[in-house]
Amino acid sequence: MSPTLGMAAIAVTAIVTVLVGVIGVRAARTTSDFYVASRSVTPWWNASAIGGEYLSAASFLGVAGLVLAYGADMLWFPVGYTAGYLVLLVLVAAPLRRSGAYTLPDFAEARLESLTARRTASVLVVTIGWLYLLPQFQAAGLTVRTVTGAPRWVGPVVVAVVVLIGVVSGGMRSITFVQAFQYWLKLTALAVPAVFIILIWQSQGSPAINQEGPPTFAESTVVDIGTDVSVEVTDEVEVVVQGVLNGQAQEGTVRLAPGHHAFSRGTEVTFPAGAVIPHADALRPLAGEDWLLPLQSSSQHPLYSTYSLILALFFGTMGLPHVLVRFYTNPDGRAARRTTVTVLGLLGIFYLLPTVYGVLGRLYTPDLLLTGRTDAVVLLLPGRLIDGLAGDLLSALVTAGAFAAFLSTSSGLTISVAGVLSQDLIGRRVPNPVRAFRLSALLALVVPIALALASPSLGIADVVGLAFAVAASSFCPLLILGIWWRRLTDVGAIAGLITGGGLSTLSVLATLLWAPSTGWWAAALAQPAAWTMPIAFLMMVLVSLVTPRRIAAGVGRTMIRLHTPESVDLDRGDWDPEDRWRTRT
Repeated sequence: MSPTLGMAAIAVTAIVTVLVGVIGVRAARTTSDFYVASRSVTPWWNASAIGGEYLSAASFLGVAGLVLAYGADMLWFPVGYTAGYLVLLVLVAAPLRRSGAYTLPDFAEARLESLTARRTASVLVVTIGWLYLLPQFQAAGLTVRTVTGAPRWVGPVVVAVVVLIGVVSGGMRSITFVQAFQYWLKLTALAVPAVFIILIWQSQGSPAINQEGPPTFAESTVVDIGTDVSVEVTDEVEVVVQGVLNGQAQEGTVRLAPGHHAFSRGTEVTFPAGAVIPHADALRPLAGEDWLLPLQSSSQHPLYSTYSLILALFFGTMGLPHVLVRFYTNPDGRAARRTTVTVLGLLGIFYLLPTVYGVLGRLYTPDLLLTGRTDAVVLLLPGRLIDGLAGDLLSALVTAGAFAAFLSTSSGLTISVAGVLSQDLIGRRVPNPVRAFRLSALLALVVPIALALASPSLGIADVVGLAFAVAASSFCPLLILGIWWRRLTDVGAIAGLITGGGLSTLSVLATLLWAPSTGWWAAALAQPAAWTMPIAFLMMVLVSLVTPRRIAAGVGRTMIRLHTPESVDLDRGDWDPEDRWRTRT
């Protein structure tokens, strides 16, 4: 695909996003419009919007890249991303909507009657939001660089500008329209090229996806090195190098001995047919039967890593602030349940597609294992299989879908982080709530952009999985115990939030900055949910039991509001102060 066509796809997506947001701007008149769209969004619109913001760069690019490199083990990502809404449906959706809160800190303060609990929750919302925004901006840089060759900073800046325009113009009302549109754009962008890719694969006799032994080049292949990369060569191979190899300029035939070799950005390497594909040191891709079978991942403790990932994805969904804020926009708890059921269907359809790209990418784009850019398989696969204008147009469609993924998720995260910052930080200094929200939206974007540009490139889905682990270890215990256990105290909740959220955040930082590769420490830090989430639950329960006098004075009224069906009018005396149900006559 030509850079011009790639830029055109990105520009059209950005322009249409802004135009769709204009529809919401006309309807946004009050503070409630900015924060929760006046709680008037129907289940179908809300489900589409949730799908739009939830299907992030990790879903659109990261899942396919992980399947390409690691195979069956990575199927837990799409399963977990979807199944998390089932837990959310059963335990949280309707009571949370009935709470009447705008944000998670609002819920913490209303349930526990504690300003300290609110501030603790606010810090964690911002932490999770920024951690989730980081891979969105890195993926935006990867996409723009892949399709246009532009510098790394261009993608994050363009995404931030478009998101900021939509958020500050119409708030939640505007973003709802934008995200609903972007879900259907992303689904179309993956589904249409996937149909052609599968047909081509079948027309070639449906070649076997997996090879015995390590992946090899099926034909003589020229690999463009888009960024500095160190690779491990297992079998001696003769290649043609145009560029810099191991710090020395090369132009001609070079024999690569077994071991590690460094290629500089801009180098072209031609591998002969049948050569074993060297893999980037940052990857430990699986080969042969290991790629097809579960519990064969690069972790030294695959069983623990798998179950910890499942816990993080299943229970982390209910702790994601940009997901939960959408349930506040439903008219009532019944609509919140219907929204969740619809989301399950929409996500189930979508997540079939990245797996197809990852599996067929193993066959047609194995060179990505060398460059380490497996997240780019969705962007490159249509052009590899389909020549001419048709291939360019399909690649442009995928590029538009990828850009929509960054925009929609970044918009939802910006809304949630800005809502917390404006109420608990900037709102104290800026009396106008709408102006405070707009300033908070700017701050919500600046920090993760700086982190994305300063930090090394990371696996997109891996980083998002770490954000899920932090959410599962902090807000999941708060919501489940806060909704279903009346003896939860403010001191207990704060202790659990600090312990679970703090330990999981430290694990994330250790994984990103230290990245240990051996021993139990490596597995425990890379997938912390299996131990941080139980610790958070235990801390909340134990501290609450030893501080019974700290139970909120109005807990009875709050619990009834959370669990009373919408058909019962609480304002007309359907419940009494002693929390005993009585029948109206």
